[in-house]
Amino acid sequence: MSDQIDLIYKGKSYKFPLVEGSENEAAIDIKTLRAQTGLITLDPGFKNTGSCTSDITFLDGEEGVLRYRGYAIEDLANNHSFIEVAYLLIFGDLPTADQLEGFENEIRDYALVDEDFKIILKSFPKSAHPMGILSSLTSALIAFNPSSVDINSEKEFHEAIIMLLAKFPVLASWTHRKMKGLPLNYPNYELSYTDNLAYMMFRMPNKAFNPSPTLVSALNKLLILHADHEQNCSTSTVRM
Repeated sequence: MSDQIDLIYKGKSYKFPLVEGSENEAAIDIKTLRAQTGLITLDPGFKNTGSCTSDITFLDGEEGVLRYRGYAIEDLANNHSFIEVAYLLIFGDLPTADQLEGFENEIRDYALVDEDFKIILKSFPKSAHPMGILSSLTSALIAFNPSSVDINSEKEFHEAIIMLLAKFPVLASWTHRKMKGLPLNYPNYELSYTDNLAYMMFRMPNKAFNPSPTLVSALNKLLILHADHEQNCSTSTVRM
């Protein structure tokens, strides 16, 4: 897009380029605003501000449109697994059969968490909010995996992503069962990612666990719908 916006301030004209998004939406590029004019913008809540460009997610809540890497959420939710969608978000394309198998194997290899997490979990009262417990456990992962800290290392960055995908279901299930006063479950490596999450959440030691296809399908769709939230408040805060 070659169009520009003219800003007139104290009798002087300043030009700022327009940039075009993936859905043909336009934005004013003001990164040189202060350098050129000495002005800054006031935008409480950043409702009119994009903090970066992104090729990952497009969201228009008013129109009910959500796309991951250009794929409509309806197609992904109805025809793909959460792990396929996670691969798409991370790497930009849906995986081949071989890529999916390798990705799933990596996640299985990282699924166990250190037993000392039970000590941390035990310190929380049952009345604690689950998000508080889960965020604390997630933050503690770095203490148990200090080698995965260099974001400029492609290898360590990849390892950190796999670690989060692998261990988060365990921590989520342990949080849920802690609040219910139930014994903790460990990953079952014979199950898919979503089946395994249901297994760790709801399996009881005194009976066989056979999750209904409806439960697993609903859980898979929920995970896909919540896989990415575009440039929401927390994402923008971290990026800044």
